[in-house]
Amino acid sequence: MSKRREELRKKVARGQARARGEPVRGPSTNPATNLIMANAIIRTGSILFRKAVEKRMLKDRYGKETAKSIVENQSMGSTLLSLGMSRIATKSSTGAIAVGGGMLAKTLYDRRQAKKSRAKGDAQLLEDAAEGSGEG
Repeated sequence: MSKRREELRKKVARGQARARGEPVRGPSTNPATNLIMANAIIRTGSILFRKAVEKRMLKDRYGKETAKSIVENQSMGSTLLSLGMSRIATKSSTGAIAVGGGMLAKTLYDRRQAKKSRAKGDAQLLEDAAEGSGEG
Protein backbone atom coordinates (compact mmCIF):
# COMPACT_ATOMS: atom_id res chain seq x y z
CA MET A 1 0.00 0.00 0.00
CA SER A 2 1.33 3.46 -0.83
CA LYS A 3 2.48 5.86 1.88
CA ARG A 4 -0.08 8.46 0.87
CA ARG A 5 -2.92 5.95 1.04
CA GLU A 6 -1.78 4.75 4.47
CA GLU A 7 -1.64 8.35 5.77
CA LEU A 8 -5.19 8.98 4.54
CA ARG A 9 -6.44 5.79 6.20
CA LYS A 10 -4.92 6.89 9.52
CA LYS A 11 -6.46 10.37 9.22
CA VAL A 12 -9.88 8.89 8.47
CA ALA A 13 -9.56 6.56 11.44
CA ARG A 14 -8.72 9.52 13.70
CA GLY A 15 -11.53 11.60 12.20
CA GLN A 16 -9.06 14.15 10.84
CA ALA A 17 -9.89 13.85 7.15
CA ARG A 18 -11.95 16.94 6.46
CA ALA A 19 -13.68 17.96 3.30
CA ARG A 20 -13.23 21.50 2.07
CA GLY A 21 -16.89 22.24 2.70
CA GLU A 22 -17.69 22.26 -1.00
CA PRO A 23 -20.92 20.54 -2.04
CA VAL A 24 -20.55 17.16 -3.74
CA ARG A 25 -21.43 17.20 -7.42
CA GLY A 26 -23.78 14.55 -8.72
CA PRO A 27 -27.20 13.13 -7.96
CA SER A 28 -26.24 12.01 -4.44
CA THR A 29 -24.58 13.88 -1.61
CA ASN A 30 -22.44 10.78 -0.99
CA PRO A 31 -19.35 10.85 -3.24
CA ALA A 32 -18.94 7.05 -3.12
CA THR A 33 -22.50 6.60 -4.40
CA ASN A 34 -21.81 9.04 -7.22
CA LEU A 35 -18.73 7.06 -8.27
CA ILE A 36 -20.70 3.82 -8.31
CA MET A 37 -23.44 5.43 -10.42
CA ALA A 38 -20.90 6.92 -12.84
CA ASN A 39 -19.16 3.57 -13.18
CA ALA A 40 -22.46 1.79 -13.93
CA ILE A 41 -23.43 4.40 -16.53
CA ILE A 42 -20.05 4.24 -18.27
CA ARG A 43 -20.03 0.43 -18.34
CA THR A 44 -23.58 0.28 -19.70
CA GLY A 45 -22.74 2.81 -22.40
CA SER A 46 -19.61 0.86 -23.29
CA ILE A 47 -21.54 -2.39 -23.66
CA LEU A 48 -24.21 -0.76 -25.84
CA PHE A 49 -21.57 0.92 -28.01
CA ARG A 50 -19.63 -2.35 -28.41
CA LYS A 51 -22.75 -4.24 -29.48
CA ALA A 52 -23.66 -1.52 -32.00
CA VAL A 53 -20.16 -1.61 -33.51
CA GLU A 54 -20.19 -5.42 -33.70
CA LYS A 55 -23.59 -5.44 -35.43
CA ARG A 56 -22.44 -2.78 -37.88
CA MET A 57 -19.30 -4.75 -38.76
CA LEU A 58 -21.31 -7.91 -39.47
CA LYS A 59 -24.41 -6.34 -41.09
CA ASP A 60 -23.04 -5.89 -44.63
CA ARG A 61 -21.87 -9.47 -44.90
CA TYR A 62 -24.65 -11.36 -43.10
CA GLY A 63 -27.68 -9.06 -43.15
CA LYS A 64 -29.27 -7.15 -40.30
CA GLU A 65 -31.15 -9.99 -38.57
CA THR A 66 -28.32 -12.51 -38.78
CA ALA A 67 -25.81 -9.94 -37.51
CA LYS A 68 -28.09 -9.16 -34.58
CA SER A 69 -28.45 -12.85 -33.82
CA ILE A 70 -24.67 -13.39 -33.98
CA VAL A 71 -23.97 -10.53 -31.56
CA GLU A 72 -26.71 -11.47 -29.12
CA ASN A 73 -25.77 -15.17 -29.04
CA GLN A 74 -22.03 -15.01 -28.48
CA SER A 75 -20.75 -17.82 -26.31
CA MET A 76 -19.71 -17.22 -22.70
CA GLY A 77 -16.22 -18.35 -23.66
CA SER A 78 -15.81 -15.67 -26.32
CA THR A 79 -17.20 -13.01 -23.96
CA LEU A 80 -14.82 -14.05 -21.16
CA LEU A 81 -11.89 -14.20 -23.59
CA SER A 82 -12.62 -10.63 -24.75
CA LEU A 83 -12.94 -9.45 -21.16
CA GLY A 84 -9.71 -11.15 -20.14
CA MET A 85 -7.78 -9.74 -23.08
CA SER A 86 -9.03 -6.22 -22.42
CA ARG A 87 -8.14 -6.48 -18.71
CA ILE A 88 -4.63 -7.67 -19.49
CA ALA A 89 -4.17 -4.97 -22.14
CA THR A 90 -5.29 -2.15 -19.84
CA LYS A 91 -3.25 -3.18 -16.78
CA SER A 92 0.19 -2.38 -18.24
CA SER A 93 2.03 -1.46 -21.38
CA THR A 94 3.58 -4.94 -21.37
CA GLY A 95 0.09 -6.45 -21.32
CA ALA A 96 -1.02 -4.18 -24.15
CA ILE A 97 2.00 -5.21 -26.22
CA ALA A 98 1.38 -8.90 -25.51
CA VAL A 99 -2.34 -8.73 -26.38
CA GLY A 100 -1.69 -6.56 -29.44
CA GLY A 101 1.06 -8.89 -30.60
CA GLY A 102 -1.21 -11.89 -30.18
CA MET A 103 -3.98 -10.23 -32.16
CA LEU A 104 -1.51 -9.25 -34.90
CA ALA A 105 -0.18 -12.83 -35.06
CA LYS A 106 -3.72 -14.23 -35.31
CA THR A 107 -4.62 -11.74 -38.06
CA LEU A 108 -1.50 -12.59 -40.06
CA TYR A 109 -2.17 -16.32 -39.63
CA ASP A 110 -5.78 -15.90 -40.77
CA ARG A 111 -4.70 -13.91 -43.81
CA ARG A 112 -2.17 -16.58 -44.73
CA GLN A 113 -4.91 -19.21 -44.42
CA ALA A 114 -7.49 -16.91 -46.08
CA LYS A 115 -10.00 -19.30 -47.68
CA LYS A 116 -9.95 -21.89 -44.90
CA SER A 117 -10.04 -19.24 -42.20
CA ARG A 118 -12.93 -17.32 -43.76
CA ALA A 119 -15.02 -20.45 -44.24
CA LYS A 120 -14.33 -21.62 -40.68
CA GLY A 121 -15.22 -18.20 -39.23
CA ASP A 122 -18.42 -17.96 -41.29
CA ALA A 123 -19.49 -21.43 -40.23
CA GLN A 124 -18.87 -20.69 -36.54
CA LEU A 125 -20.77 -17.37 -36.59
CA LEU A 126 -23.72 -18.81 -38.48
CA GLU A 127 -23.83 -21.83 -36.16
CA ASP A 128 -23.88 -19.52 -33.12
CA ALA A 129 -26.63 -17.41 -34.70
CA ALA A 130 -28.74 -20.48 -35.49
CA GLU A 131 -28.43 -21.80 -31.92
CA GLY A 132 -29.84 -18.60 -30.50
CA SER A 133 -32.70 -18.23 -32.96
CA GLY A 134 -33.95 -21.81 -32.59
CA GLU A 135 -33.43 -22.67 -36.26
CA GLY A 136 -30.77 -25.38 -35.71
